[in-house]
Amino acid sequence: MRIGIAIGGCAWLVAGSLSAQPANGISRAVYVERTVVSPDGTRARTIEPADALRRGDKVILMVETRASHAGAPLTLSSPVPAPLAFQESSSEEVEVSVDGGRNWGRLGTLRIADGGTMRLASPEDVTHLRWRFRGGRPARLTYSAIVR
Repeated sequence: MRIGIAIGGCAWLVAGSLSAQPANGISRAVYVERTVVSPDGTRARTIEPADALRRGDKVILMVETRASHAGAPLTLSSPVPAPLAFQESSSEEVEVSVDGGRNWGRLGTLRIADGGTMRLASPEDVTHLRWRFRGGRPARLTYSAIVR
């Protein structure tokens, strides 16, 4: 079953409130990971530009930035769209939020209310991602998610 996520104008998947210093160029792309089975039964993973997504698809979201201030620190943040469940980031330095961007930390250290108790947050609880790095050179950041 196809869900109503048209990818032609998919900037909302990675843009939302994507923020960086205004002078920086930011480009975005969304890819879907597919498994192809050949006639002899071997399986191969392919990554292709996303035209439409289905529940259960694994997507790879890529954000590239070209910082204009040499050496200046840069913070790039992005919400994880509600139709997606975060899985992992290409950077171990990524900070996550599980409360809409109010508090930040590393996955495995953040706790979330679950009924009357607190539990460690899981990847699916992530609502926002934030990367910090030095400016002055291009940076490519990716993260994967599953379509809910």
